[in-house]
Amino acid sequence: MDERERFEMGMKLRREVLGDTHVDAAIAKRNTFGEAFQDLITRYAWGEIWTRPGLPRQTRSLITVAMLVALNREEELRLHLRAALRNGVTQEEIRETLLQSAIYCGVPAANSAFRIAQDIFTERPK
Repeated sequence: MDERERFEMGMKLRREVLGDTHVDAAIAKRNTFGEAFQDLITRYAWGEIWTRPGLPRQTRSLITVAMLVALNREEELRLHLRAALRNGVTQEEIRETLLQSAIYCGVPAANSAFRIAQDIFTERPK
């Protein structure tokens, strides 16, 4: 697969997972400074890693959520909690991931993550 194909495959999956609204907004904000970064994450994060067959998309979402809790990256956590729900992860699976994170990442990190998750769950149509 060449880099153009990897980009196209990555963009397709990125849109499926994050939604057109988010991806379109990221592209609209892109300028010459950030263009290389957008290209990189589309080709490698989405076109290389997220498309690998070794893990189901739901598992990749839960791993990502746990890592973002550990790193205290609230903005990305919000994005990936929405993506997890879009990928078919249940609120119960997210709850269990956040409880596991409390043990390994610390209670303050999990406390923030639970608050953010509750915000995300509230904004979703039932």
